[in-house]
Amino acid sequence: MSHPRTLASPEGGLGASLSRMPEDARLRSDVPADEPGWVRCGDLLGEPARLVRWRERLTGWLAETYPEAPVIPERTPASWILSWYLHVPALAGAMLLHHARRVPSLAPSALAFRIGADRPHPDSVAVLDPDLRGFHCLPTDPGSAHPRAFVVPDERALATVLRGRFVAHASRFIDVYGPLTRLGRRQLWAAATDALDNALWSAGRLGGTPESEGAGVADAALVLEARFPPLTSPSKLTLATGADGRREWTRNREGCCFNYLLPAESECGGCPRVR
Repeated sequence: MSHPRTLASPEGGLGASLSRMPEDARLRSDVPADEPGWVRCGDLLGEPARLVRWRERLTGWLAETYPEAPVIPERTPASWILSWYLHVPALAGAMLLHHARRVPSLAPSALAFRIGADRPHPDSVAVLDPDLRGFHCLPTDPGSAHPRAFVVPDERALATVLRGRFVAHASRFIDVYGPLTRLGRRQLWAAATDALDNALWSAGRLGGTPESEGAGVADAALVLEARFPPLTSPSKLTLATGADGRREWTRNREGCCFNYLLPAESECGGCPRVR
């Protein structure tokens, strides 16, 4: 299946790839000095108290959103922060794989995100110093001769690099965040699996056509072709028949977001609690 992407010029580094990302991807190559709310992942993981403050801010936002709730259950904001954070390295890797067939560094020091002023979720992601850190790519990439390019033989090898880099970042985050919550280790890695599978799917859906969505599904099948522990499953994307009789892509979640604990809310579609 073809992948909708714009090839780089021979001299184009990773920064050039980021400049061609769809605007809706909200993926950039710098942290604007005049925009508040930006957080560097390395700084956040180096100071766990900041993760606690972020979760407390979310708890306050949920209390304002659900004033009828006598208390916000601890598991809900803990799970939302877990998923939101893991979305950051997953998004950066998935978007560049899908649109450029390149994999950047996904180390905490290489990524930043902006926390929204209203709803406190990551609304933009930055890949920091992209042309200094380099990227992995295929032999057919016009930028494969770039001094910061690391060439791998095929798409499966590229997928292996992406998966390994995401798991390394997720491991660092889970080691820091896990002791701050009552979520079990299986739940932590289920959220990581969901984040990666969803990000690869979303990269294709952003194209707005069945063909581009199918290409995202193919990327998810490539990166998560099997279960690679500590990830908890292969890609869960499947075709299902909707209420209108049309076939559409869907996926069952590995982890629970505990949204159902909030007033008048129920389990999400594909929640493991209702399967």
